[in-house]
Amino acid sequence: MDPLIMKSMEAKLDKLPSKEKFQAPDLRKAFQTLFKGKSFREFTSGALSGAMAKTAVGPLETIRTRMIVGVGSKNIVGSFKEVMKEQGWKGLWAGNGINLLRIVPTQAIELCTFESTKRFLTSVQNHWEKNGCPQVQIVGWTLDLPVSWISPVAISGAVAGVAGTLSCYPLEVLKDRFTVHPGVYHSISHALSKISQEEGPGALYAGLAPTIIGMIPYSTSYYFVYESTKRAYCRSCNKKSLDRVEALLIGAFGGLTSSALSFPLEVARKRLMVGMLEGRRPTNMINIIRTIIEEEGLKGLYRGWSASCLKVMPASGLSWMFYEAWKDFLLIEGSHI
Repeated sequence: MDPLIMKSMEAKLDKLPSKEKFQAPDLRKAFQTLFKGKSFREFTSGALSGAMAKTAVGPLETIRTRMIVGVGSKNIVGSFKEVMKEQGWKGLWAGNGINLLRIVPTQAIELCTFESTKRFLTSVQNHWEKNGCPQVQIVGWTLDLPVSWISPVAISGAVAGVAGTLSCYPLEVLKDRFTVHPGVYHSISHALSKISQEEGPGALYAGLAPTIIGMIPYSTSYYFVYESTKRAYCRSCNKKSLDRVEALLIGAFGGLTSSALSFPLEVARKRLMVGMLEGRRPTNMINIIRTIIEEEGLKGLYRGWSASCLKVMPASGLSWMFYEAWKDFLLIEGSHI
């Protein structure tokens, strides 16, 4: 064979991949890139803030849930005394373990989704404002769709609330069951098995429809009020960011406002979720609301709202305070790690 041809073939063989030359992909760089990413650090900040805030307000969450679903006393002090008498101090944190399993991923997903969606919608809105609004043609007519009235914060809040709810909803059901009936279920696995056998798997999603319906106005107003108040306050004080106390107070105000708007739907959701309305189990939210009004009047739709405010305001304030603190640490100081 021609020596030139032999050399050409050998050169081609050398270029072919061989087992000796194969190297496993370097996953270390991929993980380093992931951990240094902005979204991952926002995700982590949300998880940590959720765990810290929910543990701090665990007793208020327990009393709030009992009052909403109609268990025991109708006032805060009476409900507190009943829990202490029946279960002791541990009873004030009934369901807190399952609550942490729920709130850590839920808040992480929710806040990460909010930040990511807000950045995306803001960039899209800026692009449209710079290059012209989108247009729609209807029967020969061309209509401009103004985008100045669209609020990226409000839309992002609604998307975040729905995403967080759908991600861990069965854990919300379990948390309420453990709070209202602490002696019925021995563990999470026992609760899952018992509910599935006696009520069917669908019981783990009881109240999902009213939850989503109630979550949209709650989450939209929650994020919109906080971000709008934060922006206006910082502008008036010529500041770039809030300090911890300011984040606590503005977060509490956002929680109060959103709770007032959506609380009747929260009552309907809780009642349907735990299967309690004086022995009856209405099939939908409308029936629940109708029954509450017939038996308790309009004030029944806000039963437990005082306890809810005592829980929601500090929970919202602490969540935002811890979130802003962790985000500052992980995104600013952590960027040098």
